[in-house]
Amino acid sequence: MPVVTFDYNDFINLLGYHVSKDELIEKIPMIGADFDRIDGDEISIEFFPNRPDLASVEGIARAARAFFSFKPGLRKYDVKKSSISVDVDYSVKSIRPFVATALVKNLVMTDRLIASLMDLQEKLHFGLGRNRKKVAIGVHDFEPIQPPFKYKAVDPDSVEFVPLAKTESMTLREILERHEKGVEYAHLLKKADKYPLIVDANNNVLSFPPIINGSLTEVTPYTKNVFIDVTGTDRRSIEYALNIIITALAERGGDIYNTIVRYDRESYVFPDLTPKKKILSTTYVNKILGMQMREKEIIDSLRKMGYNATVRKNKKQITVEIPPWRSDILHEIDLVEDVAIGYGFERFKTDFPREPTFGKTLPHHDIHENLRRIMIGLGFNEITTFTISNKRDEFTKMRLKTLPHVQIKNPIGEEYSCLRTGLIPSLLKILSENRHHPLPQQIFELGIVVDEKAKNHYSLAAVKIDAKANFSECKSLVEALLRDIGVKKSCDIREKKHPAFIIGRCAAIIKNGREIGFFGEIHPETITAFNLSHPIIAFEIRTNHIIKTLH
Repeated sequence: MPVVTFDYNDFINLLGYHVSKDELIEKIPMIGADFDRIDGDEISIEFFPNRPDLASVEGIARAARAFFSFKPGLRKYDVKKSSISVDVDYSVKSIRPFVATALVKNLVMTDRLIASLMDLQEKLHFGLGRNRKKVAIGVHDFEPIQPPFKYKAVDPDSVEFVPLAKTESMTLREILERHEKGVEYAHLLKKADKYPLIVDANNNVLSFPPIINGSLTEVTPYTKNVFIDVTGTDRRSIEYALNIIITALAERGGDIYNTIVRYDRESYVFPDLTPKKKILSTTYVNKILGMQMREKEIIDSLRKMGYNATVRKNKKQITVEIPPWRSDILHEIDLVEDVAIGYGFERFKTDFPREPTFGKTLPHHDIHENLRRIMIGLGFNEITTFTISNKRDEFTKMRLKTLPHVQIKNPIGEEYSCLRTGLIPSLLKILSENRHHPLPQQIFELGIVVDEKAKNHYSLAAVKIDAKANFSECKSLVEALLRDIGVKKSCDIREKKHPAFIIGRCAAIIKNGREIGFFGEIHPETITAFNLSHPIIAFEIRTNHIIKTLH
């Protein structure tokens, strides 16, 4: 979770009210945080990653001002008009299509502000921005540049500029090959023929998103006016990132100015600090919290969390104005959580159960535990792997055509881009990572796989790598498992063709005319695809078919 470190005196100055250090230590965790450490006046607080607006001391001070009841309700910021514009060229549409910008003027750029701004920028890159893939932020000194600006895609060798932390001019391609940030984030542009760029009216380079800014606009202690650009692949996320950055600077006394971003057929004015509205049912709140809270109590709790709230004509509903920097409010339940935080968890009454109850495990859990004991008895070690996988491991390495599967819309990387359809690829990856250990190695997993309809199923899979591993041994292991679990008599073994297995050394497990699993010797091409070099046997069984029989 992100840790925010700040000076106590700086926090009090931003808060505008006096709170003793002891009171701060006592109350801040109630917002949804935990103290990491305290060293004199330096305080480190760990916040949950769903609150990127609290990733800076400025955001914490704003939240504390409402939570401590100094200024409850929605904090509002004035946005002044400007003539600054950004023209978006069609060439960026397939690379990084969205951009939002704003100007913040009249800042006193202290060392603390610079440190806080850079730290907030990196935290937003990592969390909200998915390590810059979804959102990337550029912060610039406005004085050396001249609007209007242009956001376009260019040939990697056609433009050169001096990037931050360098003194020599480099082309975009050279930056990806030689600059530290370029090497680190080059994978974000590896599929692009052209690279995105933001330039001013004189063709000076402001930013090469999502990689690096130009040294021309580097923020220094002498900077008074800051221009912010946020680019990305998701429009809502870049707007939230922009709102978080500019309101943090406004907490430091900056004046916010809007800008116009123009596409071919439409224009947008940023920032948009208009609060979103949601309807909250008081009946739903009390049902979830197990309380009998009146409308006024719910409204007071919401105001302590920085919302504005009013009772609708139907008194069982409340209109809630959501701060434009709160990216975590997606559903009514998120508001209920904040009602509970604002009300105070320490005020919830505890009670003993009215009737004694005795828990017991679910039937399928008992069967799964029995399967685990059998596998351990057969000499296998249990492992647990990620349900998230990728098409390369699930299909290509297994010599399969790409089957219907669940893809992740905004994956954090290519390694985790879909949900797994089987367990054997995950087990082979573990063998690959442990190939320096002595043989034999035999592991199993009882875990969830996901079909093309996004439904979860439990499977049991096992692999063994050994110089003498063969089909007969694998058949013996499967039969022993089926016998010990009590379903061997109702199962048949039939020949099966599977691309990941050697032809003639693969079989299906049939129960009531339906295939419930398969086993055999892994094909040499599959073995080498996972960087392994010894014979491997494997089997996989859908356990829900076993559970139905035993029930």
